[in-house]
Amino acid sequence: MDRRGTTCGRDEKGRNGGSETMKMLIIGGTGGMGQWFTKFFLHHGYEVIVWGSSGKTEIAEQMGVEFATDLDKEIGEADVVVITVPIDITARVIKETAPKMKKGSLLMDLTSIKAEPVNAMREFAPEGVEILGTHPMFGPSIPTLQGQIVIMSPTKGRCEKWFPIMHGLFEKSGAHIEIIDPEEHDKFVSVVQGLTHFAYITIGTTFKSLDFDISKSRRFMSPVYEIMVDFVGRILGQNPYLYAHIQMKNEQVLNVHEAFINECNLLSDIVREQDTEAFCKKMTDAAAHFKDTASALHRSDKLINSKIAEFEEMIASAGKERGLLHTYSGVTHVGIIEKVTPLTVTLSRGDRTIALRTENVRLLTDAELKKWKINTLNHPVRDISALIPAGADPATIEKVLSCDERIVSVSIIDTYTGISDNRLSTTYRINILGDLPAAEVQEDIEELLRGLGCGIRGHDPI
Repeated sequence: MDRRGTTCGRDEKGRNGGSETMKMLIIGGTGGMGQWFTKFFLHHGYEVIVWGSSGKTEIAEQMGVEFATDLDKEIGEADVVVITVPIDITARVIKETAPKMKKGSLLMDLTSIKAEPVNAMREFAPEGVEILGTHPMFGPSIPTLQGQIVIMSPTKGRCEKWFPIMHGLFEKSGAHIEIIDPEEHDKFVSVVQGLTHFAYITIGTTFKSLDFDISKSRRFMSPVYEIMVDFVGRILGQNPYLYAHIQMKNEQVLNVHEAFINECNLLSDIVREQDTEAFCKKMTDAAAHFKDTASALHRSDKLINSKIAEFEEMIASAGKERGLLHTYSGVTHVGIIEKVTPLTVTLSRGDRTIALRTENVRLLTDAELKKWKINTLNHPVRDISALIPAGADPATIEKVLSCDERIVSVSIIDTYTGISDNRLSTTYRINILGDLPAAEVQEDIEELLRGLGCGIRGHDPI
């Protein structure tokens, strides 16, 4: 089998070679990842039905899909069943679900560990039901699959039909696919996720143990410290049960913990003994094993420099109108930047002033700010009737007018040919960006039309 080849008569839109649409049931579809993949598969032409133990039918309604009221019936009719539930109940849900599936269908999980769910699928999925272990290495906050890693653990002889379909779908959507055995997956993930999360959570609990003032420490932060603290906060702000299960359900994690704690103790003893040479040897030996420290320095410099560059751009924007997106609330604040410090940026709009934490906001680009204005503000409408010179094309003039950055949209709403010299009269409806002086913009547009050889009806001689 060519694992990147044929889709066995189905295209990436979730259809057979004919017109039949593939039916997909997502168990856990009202959760974060479930909602993400519901939207993803809907976009690619699948008929998606969701089910969640919380019974949140309103989430299904918001996504425009059906909530499964008869779960067993939907399992038996689905072409694909996706399991995206908490790690600690995944194997049980697979055991309850797999035997009810029809021949030729696919059972796929999206769990952060692979050995236990894949083994459960191998044991409980009937002959003729294909299985595919899958682990998306991202969270539900990402907008698209572009550039993301998806790990897949196909079982030989149990995924000949569906593996190429799912592989092709993810790859065509921009994902990088890694194929790995479930046990090897869990070994790597015990470090990639298990060690990383364990270290960051431990730093967070150490802050708590020391009663350390994290907010105050930001006054003295280096870029590296700031990035590290932000990642600690990012992990601590997530669902603790998810992170507990990642630590506790992967059998490889305890070995990683033991090695990590042992190295912490060794380094602490070296520091306690003031053994500089031993400390340096530990560090240089680790660097030699790491091998790629130069590239790591380059990549981390890019991250640090991007934070510095944005801060410098904020400072350079003092006295100018800018948009700031609050990364947690999702609210966009627009106004004149009055003051920027390492801790806060102050915006004013009219008689209102607001101070935002610098670490919590992102500068919008000019294009993003204009898009926000177009989608948010009320835009004045002006109708301008122009006398078009002989040989001129009204549609071309419309395109010229639309190039003005102050204009939201231009359309032709009327044409009239009854002018004495047979010139065409064209009325342009112009939507002017809502925070601009409409009268001034209208005057400028009329002058532009005159410069193109047009006369303005009601103002210029006919």
